[in-house]
Amino acid sequence: MFTTNQTEVMEFILFSFGNFHSFRIVFFILFLTIFLSTVLGNLLIIILVSTNVQLQSPMYYFLCHLSFSDLMMSTNIVPNMLVTVLSRGKKITFIDCITQLYFYSGTIVTECFLLSVMSYDRYLAICNPLRYSSIMDLRCQIFLSLWPWLLGFTCNLSIVFHISNFIFCKDNIIDNFYCDLLPLQQLSCSDTSLVELEAFLNSMPLLLVPSGFIIVTYVYIFYTIGKIPSSIGKQKTFSTCSSHLIVVGTFYGTLISKYMIPSKERSLFVSKISSLLPTVFTPLFNPIIYSLRNKDIKATLKKRFWLIMRLFS
Repeated sequence: MFTTNQTEVMEFILFSFGNFHSFRIVFFILFLTIFLSTVLGNLLIIILVSTNVQLQSPMYYFLCHLSFSDLMMSTNIVPNMLVTVLSRGKKITFIDCITQLYFYSGTIVTECFLLSVMSYDRYLAICNPLRYSSIMDLRCQIFLSLWPWLLGFTCNLSIVFHISNFIFCKDNIIDNFYCDLLPLQQLSCSDTSLVELEAFLNSMPLLLVPSGFIIVTYVYIFYTIGKIPSSIGKQKTFSTCSSHLIVVGTFYGTLISKYMIPSKERSLFVSKISSLLPTVFTPLFNPIIYSLRNKDIKATLKKRFWLIMRLFS
């Protein structure tokens, strides 16, 4: 259907679901439902935390930033994917492709550090409760919430800059529903060794450091919980960080399934699913997990629901 361009490529064609075109209507309805649910769920958390006094705490403040990051991830990827599903391919300009890659990688790194900040918040609340309020003041909250965004959207500038100078003269078909680093490297006629080295060197501090920090904080958290004498006290304390722990496991599990498992060992279908996990499903899981497992958010949702019912009754 699409031809190979032997001249310099100025646009790409996203062609991820071509092999499943007979199911395009089913996929479109499914992904549209997920996208709308993701936007609604994350916006709901942001609105609830911003307008409810009971949720004005550091834990929910950081949760708002995580929800906003999920919104950026979903709106950056899914709208183009919906067009790709229906039309069996979508043209995307080189500039739009690079921009999408920039925001995709930026939100991934931002979420890594936001999750580490949230683990530090839980560490202070459980392991050092007497000093929690004095340490986690408003100034500290703002600082801890801003530097993940700064790191996420500055550390990848060098890689994006070098990719923007690549010359693409091979096939312009990207067998994916968004622009990722590996497909662009494979399509480039330029020397990609520098970008590969930069990506490897960046992945060490940007992914391993926050994940290692989360592991260390939870070792201290579990040690502190283990010293609580009553089982009810242990359960109550653990419930304050269980939602975050599930989100961390889901987030890093999706990244491992996509980037750590060799692509040669995966079938085409499994490869598509591994691309969907961090970009489509994880932004939906986060608000669901926090809504279902957090009693404060559930109580606030119930109050707002009954208030709305009274207004319309």
